[in-house]
Amino acid sequence: MEEFHRRHLHPRSRTLGGGERAAAERESSVCGAQLSSVRPATDGARAFSLSLSLSLIYKMAASSNTTPLCFSVNNPPFKHNHTIASAYFSFVFSALGLSSNLFALVVLARTFLHTKSRTRSSFLLFLGGLVFTDFMGLLVTGSIVISFHITHFNWPQLDPHCHFCNFMGMSMVFYGLCPLLLGAAMAVERFVGISKPFARSTAMSNTRVCSTVALVWTTAGGISLLPLAGFGSYHLQVPGSWCFFNISSEPLDLSFSLVFSLMGLLSLAVSFLLNTFSVITLLKVCCGGESTQRRRDYEVEMMVQLILIMVIASICWCPLLVFIAQTVLSGSHLEVGYLLLWLRFATGNQVLDPWVYILFRRSMLKRIAPRMDWSRGSIITVYPTLSKSFPKLTRASLEETVDRLEHFRTNSDRPGQEEASVSRPI
Repeated sequence: MEEFHRRHLHPRSRTLGGGERAAAERESSVCGAQLSSVRPATDGARAFSLSLSLSLIYKMAASSNTTPLCFSVNNPPFKHNHTIASAYFSFVFSALGLSSNLFALVVLARTFLHTKSRTRSSFLLFLGGLVFTDFMGLLVTGSIVISFHITHFNWPQLDPHCHFCNFMGMSMVFYGLCPLLLGAAMAVERFVGISKPFARSTAMSNTRVCSTVALVWTTAGGISLLPLAGFGSYHLQVPGSWCFFNISSEPLDLSFSLVFSLMGLLSLAVSFLLNTFSVITLLKVCCGGESTQRRRDYEVEMMVQLILIMVIASICWCPLLVFIAQTVLSGSHLEVGYLLLWLRFATGNQVLDPWVYILFRRSMLKRIAPRMDWSRGSIITVYPTLSKSFPKLTRASLEETVDRLEHFRTNSDRPGQEEASVSRPI
């Protein structure tokens, strides 16, 4: 035994000096004595010891493997709390949203094919892009959440490399930012269309609208790819049915959280400011003398729909965006209950958006209240809030037009009078 340890455990002892060699031999003797004391007495005990050693080696190797990044913060399995995670809620919410958006897409397509107004066709393209984005967002994220609630699949086994979790996190960011950015783009289009109609007629075509929608999708997609490049990270979230970016005070996670929050809040702010200016301009034009030059009924209808879209987006998204920014800036612990609550508010935006166009159309209002006069040539019958000031201003504008005609007739008669006075003999 001593010779074995001298050769195998201390191969360098042959090159050592006398004192070091003696110390090495004493150490080998002690180790040999310890190993001899634990040597199995029988073949069965030796086999058991070997299997136990292999088991320990396997466990040590398994424990040495690093946990995937998406499971490093919240590692499943979770305790399924039905108060915050319900399969029925997810199913009903997704089914209602998908059916509403699908119905709105059909109505928008039929209206777009029959419309002759270039202004309205551009707005319908924007609205169609918004409804299509909401539909795809509910389809992608809702199917994953419902599948988890039905099967309770194990995320680490299904997705050991975090590809599936990253895909869902990207989908949450992409389909979350797209409605806000599209709302801002629609506000810009309406502001230009109302305040500068001639510039809009030459610059904003249907092709330009499609390019703008594609640019919005590209911008949102680029932001959703940032965590894959190391700027932030996607993690599995409680109760284990969805993935989202990590909301923490770590430098990279904090930066991406602020990018997401500020991008959404900035889009809402742009929509609010431009829609406010558009409403003021539209009221001045509709209630002024220029109302006889252009028909404004469709523009008022589109502005009402756009304002409702903005209000719904603000109510649904502001709590979540403010909550994310407040959590990362204060460095406080993430409140899962509030996160899920505000997330459901944000998801409600995708369900309510299509109903804005479905309900607030002239044809639908005519069916709801058939006794009212919904003639297409008058915006006063559609929006009676303008009925008090519009007739007076219209009468004044007509009187001003008559005065201009009389002044023009008077000026046209003066050259003939002057020629007669010159030809008269003195």
